[in-house]
Amino acid sequence: MSIKRVVHTAKAPAAKGPYSQAIIHGGVMYVSGQIPLDPDSGNIIKSTIEEETSAILNNLQAIVLESGAAMTDVLKVTCYLTDMDDFSRFNEVYSRYFQIDPPARTTIEAARLPLGARVEVDAIVAVSCSPE
Repeated sequence: MSIKRVVHTAKAPAAKGPYSQAIIHGGVMYVSGQIPLDPDSGNIIKSTIEEETSAILNNLQAIVLESGAAMTDVLKVTCYLTDMDDFSRFNEVYSRYFQIDPPARTTIEAARLPLGARVEVDAIVAVSCSPE
């Protein structure tokens, strides 16, 4: 029987609701949507789309690394933008985190995101099946 494991790291923001940063089950990690939150204060970062995207992907990377995986193990990413006019600027930052064999991806324009964020990213990641 496969064991469900919760992933948590202090290097990424704590969940703002009844959910986990990530869950591992059956060799796959499902990372909850990340918005531009400062991991230390828990406050939302309101800046340029580039800085907000970088904050999100740093948080995503912290969760991925906590699981023992690497960004090259990310299989699928879903990106939510409140303004598709930010798409190329978002992509410029995103491409720095996925330089080799980038994951499959969907990008959606969303009317609203939690805490007034302009961008949110979630991910599915291949991980080791060994329970901890």
